[in-house]
Amino acid sequence: MKLSRQILFATSITLAAIIVPRFATAAEHIVEMRNKDDAGNTMVFQPGFVKVEAGDTVKFVPTDKSHNAESVREVWPEGVAPVKGGFSKEVVFNAEKEGLYVLKCAPHYGMGMVVLVQVGKPVNLDQIKEYKATGLAKKRLDGEIAKVVQ
Repeated sequence: MKLSRQILFATSITLAAIIVPRFATAAEHIVEMRNKDDAGNTMVFQPGFVKVEAGDTVKFVPTDKSHNAESVREVWPEGVAPVKGGFSKEVVFNAEKEGLYVLKCAPHYGMGMVVLVQVGKPVNLDQIKEYKATGLAKKRLDGEIAKVVQ
């Protein structure tokens, strides 16, 4: 009986040593949903590109009203729950799987309101490059793709 408790205790300590540092190093990144950025561009996420690590979170904050952040489903990585925030509401994306994630503001997508989040390595870069965004979203997304870190 005493040996069983010792084994259970040792196992618990080992698991804690593995799990706790991962959460202790996780970072929170803030992306603002804005009508205008500091350069004068309208209908933007600021920043438009964010590089994070697995375990980090990205919080989308409605600095200005009438914006949301939601997944672009056509290029959303398989096996990852889509994101869909309400209008003028904060929403959090939990970065758990490597790859590139494209999010949009639904009513302002055609005006170019997209953001690109890179989690670790860009394992789906070719898929993102092949995606045919519309309107100003294409121009802005192409600009953000150029910032991807290999």
